[in-house]
Amino acid sequence: QVQLVESGGGLVQAGGSLRLSCAASGRSLTSYAMAWFRQAPGKERQFVATITRNGESTYYADSVKGRFTISRDSAKNTVYLQMTSLKPEDTAVYYCAGAPVCYTCNYAYTGVDDYRYWGQGTQVTVSS
Repeated sequence: QVQLVESGGGLVQAGGSLRLSCAASGRSLTSYAMAWFRQAPGKERQFVATITRNGESTYYADSVKGRFTISRDSAKNTVYLQMTSLKPEDTAVYYCAGAPVCYTCNYAYTGVDDYRYWGQGTQVTVSS
């Protein structure tokens, strides 16, 4: 079982950048497909980005494509979400999640129910 802890959230002006980190313990991140989700007040949790278990492919929600980048540092057992050109509508609690999938199952897992392990979330607020 893996434990996930997010960090890096905060308050930023529109057009600014933030980098979120998701540190894992208990097991290597290379055992999981990893993803970022976000949840704004009164809204459902939504998919943001995912990286496949083998680390070779990434997928993004249309709303963040070209602005956000998900990456993984296996040596540090950490997943990152680099966010640029931030907009007020990006304001949400951002969650890191892990899905125990087979090594060759390199699909775009984008559903909340695909993921078994979750962090506690980190708040991102973008002011206009």
